[in-house]
Amino acid sequence: MTITVLPIAEPEIKPANPLVKVMNDQLVLLARELQDLHLKDLELMEPLFEDIVIYIGYNSKQGVRWKIVNDVPESAIAEVARQCDKLGYVRWKTATLNAFNRD
Repeated sequence: MTITVLPIAEPEIKPANPLVKVMNDQLVLLARELQDLHLKDLELMEPLFEDIVIYIGYNSKQGVRWKIVNDVPESAIAEVARQCDKLGYVRWKTATLNAFNRD
C-alpha cells in the first residue's frame, strides 16, 4: 500500500505572521513523520497496490487533525486511527474537503 500524507497548510497572511510560518513548517514535518515512521507498517498491508491519501492540518484550537480522503479498506482506516490517536491527532470532521469517506 502506498501512503501519502499531505499537509494542508494555513494560507499565508499579509503582513506575514511568523506563527503561521512556524505552524506550516511544523505541519510539513509532522506529515513526513506520520508517513515515513508511524504508518510505515501500512505499506505491507494487503492489497499492496492500493493507495491511501491522508490530509493533516490544524483545527481552530491548533490541534492536529487528520482525514483519509480516498476509499480504503476498514483495516487501513483502523490502523491510521490507532496511530493518530497515539499521537494525539483528532479526526477531521468537516465536509469542506472533497472526500469519499463518510464521517
